[in-house]
Amino acid sequence: METYNVKIMSTGLITRDVLQIFTEKPAGLVFRPGQAVDVSINREGWQDEKRPFTFTSLPDDDFLQFTIKTYPADKGVTNELLRLRRNDSLFISEVFGAIEYRNEGYFIAGGAGITPFISILRYLKSENSIGSNKLIYANKTRDDIILKYEFERLLGKNFVNILSEEAAKGYAHGYLNRDFLRKQLTDLTKDIYLCGPEPMMEAVEKILSDLNIDDSQIIKEAV
Repeated sequence: METYNVKIMSTGLITRDVLQIFTEKPAGLVFRPGQAVDVSINREGWQDEKRPFTFTSLPDDDFLQFTIKTYPADKGVTNELLRLRRNDSLFISEVFGAIEYRNEGYFIAGGAGITPFISILRYLKSENSIGSNKLIYANKTRDDIILKYEFERLLGKNFVNILSEEAAKGYAHGYLNRDFLRKQLTDLTKDIYLCGPEPMMEAVEKILSDLNIDDSQIIKEAV
C-alpha cells in the first residue's frame, strides 16, 4: 500500500473542537467526493497511530483539506493534531470509502459524520447540481454544528438541524426519531446517505426499515 508524506500548509479551529487542516496534495492522488484516507502524524511515537479521516476538499483542488472533530481530553491522535503547525507533516494511505453520490436524496448526519457530505455537497454546488437534496443534521448544541453558514448558503430551507441538548428557536429539538424523520423524508423512493456515530446509525437504519425503505436506497460506509 502506497503511503504519502504530505506537508501541512495551515491549521485552524472552525468550532470549539473541530480542526481544519490544509496540506499539500501529492501528485497523482485521486479520490471521489465522500472518500477518505488513513492518516498518521510524522512525529516520533505517532507514525503507526492511524485514523481514518475524510477529504473535505474537492478532487480538483490543488490542496487537501481535512475537517476533524478533536478530543483534547483523550490525549490521543486528535489532541496531537491540535499541536501541529505549518511545515509539519502527515502520512496518508491509499484512498478508500464506499460513500458516493448517486442521485438526489436525503443526507442524514450526526456530529462528525457530516464530513463525507461536505465534499459531496461542495462538489454538487460546483457543478450547479445541488437540486432538491436535503441535509438533516443532528448535534447536541448549536455550537457543535460544523460549517453551519456554508450549509445554509448551499441548501437554504433544505438544511434541517436537530439538537438533542439545546432548545433554540428555529431548530428542532430531540433525537432522530421516527416521527421527525417521517416528516422530513417526504419522498421515500429517494436515496438516503447516512453517516454518524454507530448508535445513531443503528437507530436510523431501524427507522428506515420500519418505513419500508429498501437497503439498496441507503448509502453508507462499508463495514
